[in-house]
Amino acid sequence: MKRNLFLKILFSYLVIVSLSFFILDLLIKNEIKKVMTGKIEAELLTYAELLNLNSAQKMSDQLKQIARISSSRVTLVDAQGKVFADSEKDIAKMENHLNRPELQEAKLRGKGKSIRFSSSIGIDMLYVAITIKEGSEIKGYVRLARPLDDVQSMIEKVYQSIFLAMMIVTVIALVIALIFSYRLSAPIRAMERFTERLRQGHPVGTLLLETADETKKLADNINYLLDELQSQIRLANEEKSKLMTAFTSMTEGVLILNTEDKIEFVNQALSNILSEQYGDINGKTLMEAFRSVDLQKAFLEFKETRINVSREITLGNIEPVILNVSISAVQGHPEEEKTMIVFHDVTRLKKLEKIRIDFVANVTHEIRTPLTAIIGYLETIKAGAINNINETKKFIDIILKQAERLNRLVEDLLTISKIELNEIRFNFENVFLSDAVTNVISIVEKKATSKKITIENNMPEKLRPVRADRDRLTQILVNVLDNAVKFTPESGKVIIAADETDAHSVVSIIDTGIGVPKDEIQRLGERFYRVDKTRSRDLGGTGLGLSIVKHLMIAHGGRMEIESQFGRGTKVSLFFPLHKV
Repeated sequence: MKRNLFLKILFSYLVIVSLSFFILDLLIKNEIKKVMTGKIEAELLTYAELLNLNSAQKMSDQLKQIARISSSRVTLVDAQGKVFADSEKDIAKMENHLNRPELQEAKLRGKGKSIRFSSSIGIDMLYVAITIKEGSEIKGYVRLARPLDDVQSMIEKVYQSIFLAMMIVTVIALVIALIFSYRLSAPIRAMERFTERLRQGHPVGTLLLETADETKKLADNINYLLDELQSQIRLANEEKSKLMTAFTSMTEGVLILNTEDKIEFVNQALSNILSEQYGDINGKTLMEAFRSVDLQKAFLEFKETRINVSREITLGNIEPVILNVSISAVQGHPEEEKTMIVFHDVTRLKKLEKIRIDFVANVTHEIRTPLTAIIGYLETIKAGAINNINETKKFIDIILKQAERLNRLVEDLLTISKIELNEIRFNFENVFLSDAVTNVISIVEKKATSKKITIENNMPEKLRPVRADRDRLTQILVNVLDNAVKFTPESGKVIIAADETDAHSVVSIIDTGIGVPKDEIQRLGERFYRVDKTRSRDLGGTGLGLSIVKHLMIAHGGRMEIESQFGRGTKVSLFFPLHKV
């Protein structure tokens, strides 16, 4: 059972009272016995002195009377220890008394005493003796003996009074102890309840005690400490809130390592960057969390020098992320050497940089090819071929073809640029896809006929209209259908079909052309990307057609999906959103 302060104080009082009564009992008992015995001793000595005033013969005659008056046994003993008179026993049967302690003491000091247990009556006896002298010579001894049962009865009476007093005092002491213990423990219990509510996080207010002793001072100190603690907590929460707001609003990932070099904090930005690949990394070391040797080396370099370290590292195997990592110390207590690592995701920048480099290289290459042809044929004409009309016409046709190719390239680049910069104005209206497809077929039909390619139009007539810019929709369909015809061998087939889902109208253009390898499908739609670069250029393509289609579909709120098998044809699906009326 839990021992509280109230019971401890009460128990202490009871122990003190009990010990006090026990010690009092020991002292009173001995003192009463000593006083009563001394009183009887003095009384018997008085009777012995009075008896000694008479002669031996007279004492013998008055022996029984004196014994009755003094309530004691009287014995007369001669100098040799022989009993010559006794108030109770036959002297003939009594042994020599010279060696009795009381007689030996009386012989030396004139009077003596002794207390011995009487086996005959089962009680202590008090013996006193004085000498009978004639001049300086001892003629005998007068001994008086009385049982100490009076002393015992007196002690018992006193004990009864003491016990009654002890019971009364005990009850009074118990009541006082209860009151005092309760009053002493009450403020402490109040402080206990107050601090318990504080520990559990409940609102506590101020601790008020109606006392004027040390507990009042203690309560005041608790209130002062509570105010200081709440002030510090409020300040810490404000600082933490500011810090957490800064961390959560940062686009950079932030990671903090504790003094044991284990991760104790990861902000949301870093979780968004890495959580899908690494899961929960709290409580792990950097090596356990990321398995990156480069990151671990950078961290060890910082630990050794305590100088800020910046590195560019790549994390992740499934989808690698390029990060600019900065490692620095967290300013705080010297014994808490925490480390902060800031991750800046530069993956997109690196991709954009690569795209820019590839774009510049591709544009340069795409422009250089027709320019080289144009310059070459013009130099040939200038060198004298102009005199040959037929050759000159042939060269001019080639120059014109390359100039047109260059013009298409510039126009396609301008189109993509305008789409990305939102400079193209779209005039959205309700357009029936079947009508748009029919118009586009007429545009590419001549090219298809020249290659003996059959265009099969399986568009349903009852498709719901879509919200689209009519000219840009035509541009989308022309680019896709033109690609299908361009990359389909002679006597092939191009099929146009459509379907509706709950959210989209889907136009599918399926060809029996050369197809695309599976690992290159995801790159279709990139600027200047060609599966067969040489053949594509020979067919007059700029490598921007599907990129334009992808951007225009996004501008229409839709998307483009490509399915293909190398050598078995390609299916391009265009998803146009349906708007509820």
